[in-house]
Amino acid sequence: MFKSLDLNENEKPNTNPAGETERVKCLIIGSGPAGYTAAIYAARANLSPVMYEGLQPGGQLTTTTEVENYPGYPEGVTGPVMMEDFKKQAERFGTDVRFGFATKVDFSGDIHKVWIDGKKLIEAETVILATGATAKYLGIDDEKKYAGGGVSACATCDGFFYRGKDVAVVGGGDTAAEEAIYLAGLARKVYMIVRRDELRASKVMAERVMKTPNIEVLWKHQTKGLYGNGVVEGAVLWKNKGEANEEEVTIKIDGFFLAIGHKPNSDFVAEYLNLDEVGYIKTIPGTSKTNVPGVFACGDVQDPIYRQAVTAAGSGCMAAIDAERYLSEKHS
Repeated sequence: MFKSLDLNENEKPNTNPAGETERVKCLIIGSGPAGYTAAIYAARANLSPVMYEGLQPGGQLTTTTEVENYPGYPEGVTGPVMMEDFKKQAERFGTDVRFGFATKVDFSGDIHKVWIDGKKLIEAETVILATGATAKYLGIDDEKKYAGGGVSACATCDGFFYRGKDVAVVGGGDTAAEEAIYLAGLARKVYMIVRRDELRASKVMAERVMKTPNIEVLWKHQTKGLYGNGVVEGAVLWKNKGEANEEEVTIKIDGFFLAIGHKPNSDFVAEYLNLDEVGYIKTIPGTSKTNVPGVFACGDVQDPIYRQAVTAAGSGCMAAIDAERYLSEKHS
């Protein structure tokens, strides 16, 4: 049995005099497959979870047109529809889904404090972080213009749609090399757009790229823009930009893949949680537990390797079970 967190008005601590204070058993920050799955499991365990969806309700999948690799959708499903299904299921079991995002935390005590929108204070016995990671983009207008129409930041998510077609991968590190090799098994031709005259990827990955016959590395190239009638049909590149022999190059492609990294949405917890050099939240291997008891992380904010909807959902399940067990032990 869990102890009730309900307090009489006179007993409530005056820790947030400028705004409202609320106490909950389980607070989930962020939505998407990880957050919604955590909510489903937490709600079924009678943790009465409160979820704040964040700046992008539903997470990165809401920007994906078609999802064909998630079990249970044999005909495929759009990202927004899939996330709405997840949300409905979480709400069906009693999750209190709210719009808002966490701006500040204090994980120094036994009760974890999270400020929402810089105003409301939530005091939670357990916190599940499912804030995801944001793909890095070049910053050109055409990336937004062709979002869902040929521009992608996930080859394993969207590569299937480009079987037998020509695509380009931007980047020169291990991620770009892995994406290019993966796409080479599907596409007719893969261009790697590399701004330097060498790959930053590890030696073994660089060798694999160079040995793959349908990958062509475009050295010292940068993207100027994309073109096409509603969908990507080609890219305009700068070759040797800023040098005397600078020239403009055009390549015909059907897909444009960004592989220049992701930024985990973890800045607001960096003071209290252990992060890796990129910013991914470190969890105890085989669990969702962070270095702070009662704080758990799931989904892309703690996963620099797989970054798939199905693995995010699985880690959300782990986080809810870990939170339930933590509370059971705490109140036993």
